[in-house]
Amino acid sequence: MSSETPPTRKSSSLTEERVAAFLAEQPDFFTRHPKLLESIQLPHESGQAVSLIERQVSVLRDRNIEMRHRLSNLLESARANDKLFEKTKRLVLAILEARDLASTVDTLYNSLRTDYQLEYYNLILLENSKRIPVSEARVVGLDEAHSQVGTLLRNNRAICGILRPDETAFLFGEDGKNIGSVAAVPLSHGHTFGILAVGNSDPKYYRSSMGTLFLSYIAEILNRVIPRLIT
Repeated sequence: MSSETPPTRKSSSLTEERVAAFLAEQPDFFTRHPKLLESIQLPHESGQAVSLIERQVSVLRDRNIEMRHRLSNLLESARANDKLFEKTKRLVLAILEARDLASTVDTLYNSLRTDYQLEYYNLILLENSKRIPVSEARVVGLDEAHSQVGTLLRNNRAICGILRPDETAFLFGEDGKNIGSVAAVPLSHGHTFGILAVGNSDPKYYRSSMGTLFLSYIAEILNRVIPRLIT
């Protein structure tokens, strides 16, 4: 049996000396890995003063961070839009498969409640000379609608924001007292025949500056489906 002592195994831990030695042997390392320079900070020898090159590097680093944040926000928005598209596609297909007004309204309400997880929603159909079939939608007279939400009907476009208490009560009934902000859009096909309204308890949830593309798109679908179901 040999009495020789086995060679001592060198430590694999990384030290500053080993890093320095490696960089000394690889003078073009940062040329081959330029992105590493973005995170390196090297103060000027004169104290707080910085050279023009250092200032340029600092500006570029800040811009790089800003661009990464923008890219992250864009990716997040893209993912949210993809989810919204899938929900809207399911809703449109389900509405096209509905056989009558009752099943169409049920499909709409179920999607707004489960898929979109909205707090409050309501479909109001306006009476005219034709008899409107029974459904979960609320039916009101044209004169009453114009007296309560005449501005919405006259503008014939989606609105978002805080409405008057009487307007909110008209759109949501007993739930109106719990609603802080509203998004609503008239339904029309040759003439105005209804209103689709959604609400939230937060007064800042639906703001006048926010887009209404989603709500307007659903309204366009209903504009083409509902009239043939109430003729």
